[in-house]
Amino acid sequence: MRKIMKYIDKPLLFVTILLFVLGLIMVFSASNVTAYMSHAVSPYNYFIKQSIFLCVGLILSFIMVKFNVRSYGLFSKLLMLVSIASLVGLLLFGTAINKAVSWFDLGFFSIQPSEFVKVITIVFLAEYYDRNAKKLKSWTKSLFPLGICAIIAGLIIIQPDLGTTIIYSLIVFSIFLAVPIAKEIKVKTILIGAGLLFFGIVGIIGSGKGEMFERQLSRFDFLRPCDRILDNGSQVCNCYIAIKNGGLTGVGLGNSTQKYLYLPEPYTDFIFAIIVEELGVITGIFIIILYIIVLYRILIIGRRSPNNRGATLCYGVAIYIFLHIAVNLLGIMGLMPLTGVPLPFMSYGGSFTICLIAALTIVQRVSYENGILKEKSEVKNA
Repeated sequence: MRKIMKYIDKPLLFVTILLFVLGLIMVFSASNVTAYMSHAVSPYNYFIKQSIFLCVGLILSFIMVKFNVRSYGLFSKLLMLVSIASLVGLLLFGTAINKAVSWFDLGFFSIQPSEFVKVITIVFLAEYYDRNAKKLKSWTKSLFPLGICAIIAGLIIIQPDLGTTIIYSLIVFSIFLAVPIAKEIKVKTILIGAGLLFFGIVGIIGSGKGEMFERQLSRFDFLRPCDRILDNGSQVCNCYIAIKNGGLTGVGLGNSTQKYLYLPEPYTDFIFAIIVEELGVITGIFIIILYIIVLYRILIIGRRSPNNRGATLCYGVAIYIFLHIAVNLLGIMGLMPLTGVPLPFMSYGGSFTICLIAALTIVQRVSYENGILKEKSEVKNA
């Protein structure tokens, strides 16, 4: 373990720990009122659960970091099959939360398979395209994994979970653009995919099946939310109120007014608004700077990787984190529809927290292997 610590990225480790600690504090501050008043549980309920999720993620991290990157690829094949089976199982045994059947209710906590499948898919695609790097002029070899990902995206959208489907599809699309597939295949695949998407949407609307996605589609009416404060604009409008209340320095930790049932579950999707209200815009900007540092360090590790596998893993994780940050923050600021996407490091949630830690561990393992290869190269050239 000492040798692993030597080559992991220290700035990335420090910043992620800082963000997780700040997130844990804010989960308690944002959740204590809702826990007691709405759910009749201890004010410490979500704080304790989030602490447990972080501990589980830490234990998983210690285990994962000991395995080399190549072994992740071998596990990913089995885990992709498990993911598909889990998403199918949701249709039969899943629990509906906010009208989306996306969770298995295990009593103490719920598991959301679609969160795990994002990270598993990144590893699967990195392994597949690295192993078949010399065969990517073939349509079959190039597009086979996209077919599997399309099945997964289809299983997520029928839950229905539009936000997760969009993020999952963008992760897959970004990796597809990044890997060394023949340019002709990429261009034609994008054009065909865009056409199928267009006609698919037209078909759903024309057939009257759009009622299934009515709640998700209604979110696209997101402009001027305070004009619809008694309808679907109340959440974003209350985010505006929270941010305005906070000003530059905030009203003080624990002193938010919007967490008093004005914002639904303020410790999840809307936690950034509570952070700004209590700690101010300055703290909000500080958190965004920390996010930029995290993304920058991950991209640096990917760029230093001597093989496509390590680079694809890092770029995939960077896209995964960036999309969650962008979709969450743009949603609460009214610049795009709300999609129920958690904010990395800050939002309460077991599945997402564990997956985020796993993704960062993969990046640190790539950093470690980069260091080992550099050390061997220096010894050889000495």
